[in-house]
Amino acid sequence: MNHLAHLFLAPDSELHRVGSLMGDFAKWVDRDELPSDVREGLLHHLAVDTFTDQHPEVIASKQLFSKQRRRFAGVALDILYDHFLLRHWDRFSDVSQEEFIGQVYRELRRHRKHMPEPMQKVTGRIVRYDWFRSYRRLDNIGFAIDRVANRVRFTHSFHGIIEEICDHESALEEHFLAFFPDLQGHADSVFR
Repeated sequence: MNHLAHLFLAPDSELHRVGSLMGDFAKWVDRDELPSDVREGLLHHLAVDTFTDQHPEVIASKQLFSKQRRRFAGVALDILYDHFLLRHWDRFSDVSQEEFIGQVYRELRRHRKHMPEPMQKVTGRIVRYDWFRSYRRLDNIGFAIDRVANRVRFTHSFHGIIEEICDHESALEEHFLAFFPDLQGHADSVFR
């Protein structure tokens, strides 16, 4: 899962949400020094990722990609799933997109002190450039995926994977809609 989905799936508290985003920055964090809610949010992130990687609908989605791009399919799907979450928001939430996005932007600004420096930089860009609202458009998902591809330090064919996403958009969306309710149920059960 990507940033928006992790925030969406996190337990409903500011510090849990900050921790849920921290999972992507865990190597820069001493877990023992985190407030307990932030630490739980980080652990929640890891549980969500593990469940996602093993889900049959996600595995089936990865198989839709060409062999040369399949190794990057998980990363592409994570970002694409933020788009599908926004597209089908009303199926999964009683809170409006606008309200949720505005809330998490305020929380990310307010709780910078708990974040390692790399996370502060990324969350600053998320808010400043309004990444979450931009994810409503599929072409912006392509730009986001290509930004990630630019950071890969070996020869690859990751750039332009949005073309394959567009070729299989309907099937990928169906897999997402079958998968996400299961993930929501799992996410809700992590700390019960």
